[in-house]
Amino acid sequence: MLEQNFQSVYEKFKLQFFRRLFSQVREREGSLSAMEAFSVEVIHELDAPTIGQFADFLGISQSNATYKVNSLIRKGYIVKENSDTDRREYHLKLSDKFYCYNGLMQSYIDTVMARIQERFTAEELATFEHVLAVMSDELMPECDVPKK
Repeated sequence: MLEQNFQSVYEKFKLQFFRRLFSQVREREGSLSAMEAFSVEVIHELDAPTIGQFADFLGISQSNATYKVNSLIRKGYIVKENSDTDRREYHLKLSDKFYCYNGLMQSYIDTVMARIQERFTAEELATFEHVLAVMSDELMPECDVPKK
């Protein structure tokens, strides 16, 4: 039962994200493809990675990563910024255009969080917060973002 409930919650978050994503993805100049949307999400979670870090995390070639990054730059979702320590290296930073797009998922998370806070007691919320922290910090190491 626990596994089924967890799977159900996970799938509902995914479906809501996909619904909102595809309502934003249009077949017009400058819009994100679904793959580009996923790529920009990864760049966001990696917090200003280099192209090499982006490629390594996804397990794709540097040339494939460069192709994806150049498309996102052309469309205005990310920018390249030179590294402070090595001027030959640059980091992928998110643009203001990304932050407009990023509200897709955050608004649903905010809605669900408000419902959770209304529904559960302070003690239940503390337990839930603890469980989520343990899941994130200990039980999902393959999803950890490399430290800079």
